[in-house]
Amino acid sequence: MKQTQSPLARIANASLVVQILVGIIAGVALASFSPESAKAVGFLGELFVNALKAVAPILVFILVAASIANQRKGQHTHLRPIVILYLVGTFAAALTAVTMSFLFPTELTLTASDAAIAPPEGIVQVITTLLFSIVDNPINALMNGNFIGILAWATGLGIALHHANDTTKTVFGDVAESVSFIVRNIIKLAPLGIFGLVAKTFAETGFEALMGYAHLLAVLLGSMAIIALVVNPIIVYFKTRSNPYPLVFQCLRESGMTAFFTRSSAANIPVNMQLCNRLKLDKDTYSVSIPLGATINMGGAAITITVLTLAAVNTLGIKVDLATALLLSIVAAVSACGASGVAGGSLLLIPLACNLFGIPNDVAMQVVAVGFIIGVVQDSAETALNSSTDVVFTAAACREVERKAVLEKLAK
Repeated sequence: MKQTQSPLARIANASLVVQILVGIIAGVALASFSPESAKAVGFLGELFVNALKAVAPILVFILVAASIANQRKGQHTHLRPIVILYLVGTFAAALTAVTMSFLFPTELTLTASDAAIAPPEGIVQVITTLLFSIVDNPINALMNGNFIGILAWATGLGIALHHANDTTKTVFGDVAESVSFIVRNIIKLAPLGIFGLVAKTFAETGFEALMGYAHLLAVLLGSMAIIALVVNPIIVYFKTRSNPYPLVFQCLRESGMTAFFTRSSAANIPVNMQLCNRLKLDKDTYSVSIPLGATINMGGAAITITVLTLAAVNTLGIKVDLATALLLSIVAAVSACGASGVAGGSLLLIPLACNLFGIPNDVAMQVVAVGFIIGVVQDSAETALNSSTDVVFTAAACREVERKAVLEKLAK
């Protein structure tokens, strides 16, 4: 006779996604019935996010260096098409945000910000920041999670080790596997971590403060949904010539969900690498493309910059022609690619975009303050879109290579 499992045993034996869903429900319930207890368990979420952030830099450094060092002659990592997809996707996100802002114009009730924050003064400063990030001290890059610098040093070390003896390469490969083992065990704690994050967030903020910005949030989330469910699938279909939605939904479910609650692209790098491994993608490709995507694939950031800038423009009654809207899309896309190199992320790049329309900096900073108010939803959705798209585009490029290889065999 088959023994019936207890509810806890069923949850323990369920998939990670199911466990995370249970954690979300439990967090909301605890915040509803006992806000003080919910705040107390918030440390679980902080521990989980900090653990991911701690392991992500060393994971990226070791995996990238090991994959390049052990790369066989004649083997290609197919990074160029992935980078092109990142750039095209980010620009498409900015164009979508412009269209949505024109169709559903938003007006803001601007309030002064008390935050002492300094936005970049222009595109040149953003690009300069990125260039200096490349030549950052490697120890400093690892300590501060500077993934551009980490990638640069890991690539250089990997190229150097490519000419080392096989024993050295094997040791480096073993270290990479050991770090991956640690990551797998940290990710198993995701349900507890997300339970703590959800409980604390609902207990401290709820959604009352967001109701006044419902229209703005609707435009933001609507734009992001169009990218995730329409634009990205079209791009994937163009690359793979197959139904894109199984891949898109899997990435949203297994990458986007975690990123939504951790609100950190860096923290989600280990999660994405594990997902790429389950998708059986080329390790030499995704070990570089995933951390690179966390730096330059910023469709969600481009949407945030564009929508909030055009909301300020509409509030002030400034007329926008088609050429200026296109220029805004370009500026937002380029700025978004540098968002991770600027303290404060995408919100601090809004004044830069506002300069296109002659909006004073003090008014632009009030728009940034609105961004912080809705940040509990905006930043979560933005990170979920950015992070899940990293895997979507990496998988699309890898599968295109597989499809072409099959066609070549059939043609022979």
